[in-house]
Amino acid sequence: METLTIEQKFGRRIKELRLKEKMSQEELANCLGVSTQAVSRWETSVSYPDITFLPSIASLFGVT
Repeated sequence: METLTIEQKFGRRIKELRLKEKMSQEELANCLGVSTQAVSRWETSVSYPDITFLPSIASLFGVT
């Protein structure tokens, strides 16, 4: 069984939610005012969003 870090879980969850909404990385980036590369880095767990983006991300996808 694969053990994931919190960053990996977070990245996978963002991607899962984005795909569920049939949204491209570019569309998500535009909604949040970040680059497409930033969204890609979040989803691949290279980095993760600044904490100030979390309420916007949650609101956009209707999650807590």
